[in-house]
Amino acid sequence: MDDAALLATSGEQLVLTADTLVEGVHYLPGDPPETVGWKLAAVNLSDLAAKGATPRACMLNYALAGDTHWDAAFLDGLAEVLDRYALPLIGGDTVALPAGAPRVLSLTAIGSVPAGRRVPDRAGARPGDIIYISGPVGDAGAGLALLREDEEEPASLVAAYRTPTPDLALGQVLAPQATAMMDVSDGLLIDACRMAEASGCAIEITAIPLSADYADLHGLSVVGRLAAATAGDDYVLLAALPADSPAPDGLIAIGRCMTGAGLSVVLDGAPVTLPDRLGYEHGPGLSPDLRNHP
Repeated sequence: MDDAALLATSGEQLVLTADTLVEGVHYLPGDPPETVGWKLAAVNLSDLAAKGATPRACMLNYALAGDTHWDAAFLDGLAEVLDRYALPLIGGDTVALPAGAPRVLSLTAIGSVPAGRRVPDRAGARPGDIIYISGPVGDAGAGLALLREDEEEPASLVAAYRTPTPDLALGQVLAPQATAMMDVSDGLLIDACRMAEASGCAIEITAIPLSADYADLHGLSVVGRLAAATAGDDYVLLAALPADSPAPDGLIAIGRCMTGAGLSVVLDGAPVTLPDRLGYEHGPGLSPDLRNHP
């Protein structure tokens, strides 16, 4: 299942997506409320980026928990990201939570794509395509782990977790030429596996890009790279492009599509056994035939 719905009209194509953040599940109870507001919008904008869509409007479902200071700070953070990406808030709903209940926050974002222009999804990758990613992975997972240990340095890792930056401009450039595209929200390995399944091909990952701060903290070992590739919350773009298609600036080649099925990883020239956990899963695990263990 894809992360957004596409509605075609006579003049343009509308892209609709919705995301929910649950306190204690998708963010820490102690996270600054303004960063929660930012993240709620950013994760929706990342889904629009994966469709090459231009943001148009959004609707907020907001659960009041009886803390007006938290609410005000949350709305400040939300307003900041909505202003930055020209995404006006046009409506929604407000409810009151029982005392002590975790907050549940939901945003629906609407984007547009010109009529007739291709809107990529996670299906469509073909044998011979090159797999690209728009940035390093693992920073957000490392930032979350730091916060759980009451640490906030390196600050770049904490920022990657709390205030991700959607690749909207790059998504708009990529969309017309990508055979498949999605954002990496649950982890590079699990999302590449989903692309392979939807496309009916095999994907081989041969590189896992890391930031300098992540590498300084966790090293460049295979274990460290696999941890980064399964952490999730990265919100970078994963795209398949034909081998003869020039890659726009900002993309990193990390693998290829092949005939067959499933996911495999080869690092430093050697096959790597996939970890039991490929990333964050919202429900039942992946079926065994989607995982190619060397």
